[in-house]
Amino acid sequence: MKKKETPQYTILSPDFKKGTKGVDEIDDFFSELKENFSKFKNSNLILDFSHVVNTDERKILLFSQLSDMHRSANNSFVMVCRGIEFNDLPDEMMAVPTLQEAQDIVEIEDIERDLGI
Repeated sequence: MKKKETPQYTILSPDFKKGTKGVDEIDDFFSELKENFSKFKNSNLILDFSHVVNTDERKILLFSQLSDMHRSANNSFVMVCRGIEFNDLPDEMMAVPTLQEAQDIVEIEDIERDLGI
């Protein structure tokens, strides 16, 4: 798992094996994230799957429980995905097509939390 931390959020992404398109690494990434999830309990999280070609929606749904837990703790949990139909995801899951949009979502949610919205 690759990790990049900023004061506002932490970006996590699968550590792709050479020569793969990354789809299979999502399962490994999920297991690793689930195992280490407590380390990120106070961070806004962005999961970056932007390098995965044609992300499988079923694999993205693996993260729904982690998303629910993290969001209920008043933290952002945003996924960056390509090649999926965003309208087919549950409303509770936040997924966007670009990293910039994910960063914007975290910023907006931080403002809403500060305002008590």
